[in-house]
Amino acid sequence: MFGRGRRASSVYRTTGLVLAVSAPGLIVLAVIAGWGLLPGRAALIAGAVILITTAIILGRSVSDLAVVRDAVDMLRVDEDTGAAARQIAHRLAPIARELWLGIDRLMRLWRERVSTLEEQLTAAEAVIAAVPDPLILLDERRRIVRANSRATAFVGALSEPRDLATGLRNPAVLAAADAVLNGETSRIVDFSITVPIERQLRARLARIDHPSLDGAVAVLALHDITELKRAEQMRADFIANASHELRTPLATLIGFIETLRGPAREDAEARERFLAIMHEQASRMARLVEDLLSLSRIELNEHVMPKDQVELGPLLYHVAESLELRAAERGMRITLALPSGLPAVRGDRDELAQVFQNLVDNAVKYGRSGTEITVSADTKRRRTSGDAGSIPFISVAVRDHSEGIAREHLPRLTERFYRADTARSREMGGTGLGLAIVKHILNHHRGFLEIESAAGTGSVFTVFLRPHGGEALHDCHINATKTS
Repeated sequence: MFGRGRRASSVYRTTGLVLAVSAPGLIVLAVIAGWGLLPGRAALIAGAVILITTAIILGRSVSDLAVVRDAVDMLRVDEDTGAAARQIAHRLAPIARELWLGIDRLMRLWRERVSTLEEQLTAAEAVIAAVPDPLILLDERRRIVRANSRATAFVGALSEPRDLATGLRNPAVLAAADAVLNGETSRIVDFSITVPIERQLRARLARIDHPSLDGAVAVLALHDITELKRAEQMRADFIANASHELRTPLATLIGFIETLRGPAREDAEARERFLAIMHEQASRMARLVEDLLSLSRIELNEHVMPKDQVELGPLLYHVAESLELRAAERGMRITLALPSGLPAVRGDRDELAQVFQNLVDNAVKYGRSGTEITVSADTKRRRTSGDAGSIPFISVAVRDHSEGIAREHLPRLTERFYRADTARSREMGGTGLGLAIVKHILNHHRGFLEIESAAGTGSVFTVFLRPHGGEALHDCHINATKTS
């Protein structure tokens, strides 16, 4: 039906075109015949010749143009028109053929460019999706027009453009976005969020030189800097604590030196008393410096697990013997409860000796006089994060009979300079770094520490190490629990 209508319309247009083109010649013939310069019969024959000739010429041209029109319609839907284009070109007159071939070349060029743009768009979409940080594109009205999957946690799923304030309500971020949209090149803003967990974020906003098809004129990238801020705070705390720990004995030394050089210059009794105190303070500084250097050395190689084989039995006997006299001064006894055939562990002997010396030394310091310190060992299987099933460990537990540690202190005992009882720790000569050193050595060995304590009944510090030849742990941690 539509084909018949199209053909009828084509006939009407062709007839009108023939008449329009022939009209000037027919008018001239009529004028000549009217003046008697040409017989009427000859004029009619001449007019018929003009109409027929014009119809033949225009009919072929119109027919060729109709073919070209149909072929163009075919190009819209057919991706591969090379053979068809050549067949069509053979049926056309020279002028129409050139027109058709030009259109075909133009269509091919257009398709190549469209294909290239589609590939570039796909690549750009893939890059945006693969960016590990949340990425948000904004239009000139501060609406979110696009966001990658990482950004949905902040702005939600995007079904249609909406204002940035619906996802990020931080005033500083919104003000920075407005500034960039009003002409600034870029802005950087640090801010924090508390839901679902507290995090520190850095927002980087920058203008886009050429607006995209979806109207984006600016990009907002979010970077999680929580760990960076935490590390900066830990560094600041560490410097402050180290400075404080060194400043106190230094001030004591300087004060006594000034006293000995002045009022107590000739006082032999005061000199002996002051020198003893100075020696004690200097020793405290030496212990602190040694612990700091030890911690630095351990951290330097913490990422590489030791490969040596260490026999725990002889090592623990050696540690107990080295601290036996010190324990005896307080009427305490160190008891070893080690099973026969205790497997060797993979590690560094000196570092493991330092771990157990610190733990047993703490038990001697903080245990009640006249009590017993028990060092026991066993083999256990434990499940850890990152492992599908339980894995074997060698556990070494140091049990004391102290006043115990309050539950709120347990998770922080391995922090540098953290003390559950600051005054008592300093009185005992502690640097506040012993358990921090233990933690980092165990991290080096891909092991972990478990702390159990209850007020009035004492504490148990249990070290878990992998047997020699066992797989390394994927992560290291500290379990702090309270026994009933």
